[in-house]
Amino acid sequence: MVTYDISLEGIFFSFFLLLIPVLISYYLGLKLISSTLESAVRMVLQLLFVGVFLTFVFDLNNPILNIVWVLVMVFVASHTVLKNAELKTRSLLPLLTIFMAVTNYAMLLYFNKFIIDLTDLFDARYFIPIAGMVLGNSLKANVIGMENFCSEIQRNENRYLFRLSMGAEKTEALVPYLRKSIRVALKPTIANMATIGIVFLPGMMTGQILAGASPLVAIKYQIAIMLAIYVTTMVNVLLGVLVLIYRGFDEYGMFKKEMLRNS
Repeated sequence: MVTYDISLEGIFFSFFLLLIPVLISYYLGLKLISSTLESAVRMVLQLLFVGVFLTFVFDLNNPILNIVWVLVMVFVASHTVLKNAELKTRSLLPLLTIFMAVTNYAMLLYFNKFIIDLTDLFDARYFIPIAGMVLGNSLKANVIGMENFCSEIQRNENRYLFRLSMGAEKTEALVPYLRKSIRVALKPTIANMATIGIVFLPGMMTGQILAGASPLVAIKYQIAIMLAIYVTTMVNVLLGVLVLIYRGFDEYGMFKKEMLRNS
């Protein structure tokens, strides 16, 4: 089976669809026209760059280059998480990047070795796309988890301080907020797993079917990647909140509000 290419005319018709949100934004006064067009242009430029670069990376297939590229992906993802969670990056970014790198590299090597059984564990055509799927799906959860933790601590500051005054250790007093943040952050991923296949066909499965793979093979890959995404997402959210607990409180157990971008 041959995958049909999309012509320039087809790309034009894709952009033609943007008229719908633009018109809705105009008539309802949503003020989303400029951000919509800017995001679309940035998407095109970034994907063109990545497409050209990945063509070079896949042809070269150098393990060191593949590892470095995934590290760049992890760094950008970590920075994006902190930015979208309205947190300052200076003290949080290095530690969060290290933790996310360890988690994602471990999952990638496990996936390629024990699930796919690759000979070359750093094969660019598996190593980089799987890293992108895992990071991309856990990114939103990280934002939700860290954002929820900060808001809950500020909203329930008196309750938290009461626990400290009653003799609780900082970690002990923060456990309820840690639990809630992880639960809230994982809800979308759990919902996706529960409805996948019936409500929607995910990207990896759709891509493999369009590329000519058997639906049964695509299903096996999708099951494996969804489980990997869920596990990595949970660990990434946990580590992200732990980084915030480690860096975001002073020696008296008080939350450093200067960690917030709007402070």
